[in-house]
Amino acid sequence: MCQGRQRSISPDHRLSTNRRPSNDNAAVVEYLRGQLAETEARLQRIRAREAELSRRLQEMKRFLSVMEILDSYIKRRFHEQRETVLRVLSSVPTRSELPNR
Repeated sequence: MCQGRQRSISPDHRLSTNRRPSNDNAAVVEYLRGQLAETEARLQRIRAREAELSRRLQEMKRFLSVMEILDSYIKRRFHEQRETVLRVLSSVPTRSELPNR
């Protein structure tokens, strides 16, 4: 081992070495806080988008339900009208059934 003079560590030197990790820690903490804030903001935007998409999906489901009701109504009315026309046409005599003049 060396028998030379050992440098004494001054209190200032210890403070500056202790501050460096503290500053590094503060920088890391600040960085992580920034990342957390960005993540929370992104999550908030995603939740808002999800809510909007859910609202639109419900709106589309209601629209589809109304369209199905209208489709059913129109089909029923078409069949009713068709039956009415067929009844009317079947009650009208054909040319061959008409008396000759």
